[in-house]
Amino acid sequence: MAVLAAASTSTVPPESTQQALGYPSLFLLVLIGALVPVVPTGALVSSAAVVAFHQTAPFALALVFATASLAAFLGDAALYWLGRRGMRSRNGSRWLEAIRARAPEERLAQARGKLAEHGVAVLVLSRLVPAGRIPVMLACLMADWPPRRFSRGNLPACLAWAATYQVIGILGGSLFHEPWEGVVVAVALTVVISAMPGVVRRLRGALR
Repeated sequence: MAVLAAASTSTVPPESTQQALGYPSLFLLVLIGALVPVVPTGALVSSAAVVAFHQTAPFALALVFATASLAAFLGDAALYWLGRRGMRSRNGSRWLEAIRARAPEERLAQARGKLAEHGVAVLVLSRLVPAGRIPVMLACLMADWPPRRFSRGNLPACLAWAATYQVIGILGGSLFHEPWEGVVVAVALTVVISAMPGVVRRLRGALR
């Protein structure tokens, strides 16, 4: 029994190794997810928060928050800059086309109307709404917002986004003793949250 216990604990990397690998991986994946909006970055942040919650390091959760929000901010800034270059080019760009492909006309029209009415507040809220970031970003591009103005609104948006998904991870981690169980719950919650807008739109379409 003692041999089995020693073997099971030896397979778990120490916290120093987890942190040395985990934070750079989280940063890179969130950065890629901001540039290529197919990576479930919210689930990544929640999962990292679960692991950090079960660690003894005093600043583990703070490092997850700082890493995720910085990566999201830099990824958004890079994508906005690339989209802006596409807007100014005669032939556009593949990045601009990728942004347009993920912004349906109906949602883009709503985003442009709300952006004109409420300004930066819409940009802040767009990151908290599943699939809301890209239509609002395209609306900012079409309104010819300079990168500095976009960044001023995007900074609190990324901070609020990272905090929200970290809270989901903390809640999942606090419910279970084993980190993997909290990760499963956190990922399930983020998937449900991400799927809700699509379900609501389908129900509205069915009721019309």
